[in-house]
Amino acid sequence: QVQLVESGGGLVQPGGSLRLSCVASGSIFKINTLGWGRQVPGKQREMVARITSGGSTDFSDSVKGRFSISVDVAKNTVYLQMNSLKPEDTAVYYCNANVQPTVGPSGDYWGQGTQVTVSS
Repeated sequence: QVQLVESGGGLVQPGGSLRLSCVASGSIFKINTLGWGRQVPGKQREMVARITSGGSTDFSDSVKGRFSISVDVAKNTVYLQMNSLKPEDTAVYYCNANVQPTVGPSGDYWGQGTQVTVSS
C-alpha cells in the first residue's frame, strides 16, 4: 500500500553537495512524519532529518546546519539537501515515512536505500 522510491545517491567530493529524492506512492490516509536515515556497516541506523505534518523539522547534531529537508506535496516527494559533505557522511541513506495507510498497517515504511559516498 505504501511504496517509497529513492534516487540521487552517488559519489561526491568532500565539501560538495547532493540532493536525495524520495517519491511516495500508495493510498496514504495520514502522514505523521517524513524523514531520512542512514546506516553504515556495523552500526545502527541513524535518523538524520525529519519533518512532521505540522512542518517542524529536526536534524541530528552531526548534520545540523549542513542538511535540509523539504517536501513537495504536489509531487509526493521528500528531499534531503546535503551540503558541505564530509567523508563521515558516507552511508546508505533510507527514506522513511511514518504513515497511516488507507489500507494496511500503520507505522514506519522505508525505501530501498541509496548509497552516498563522500570521497576525493
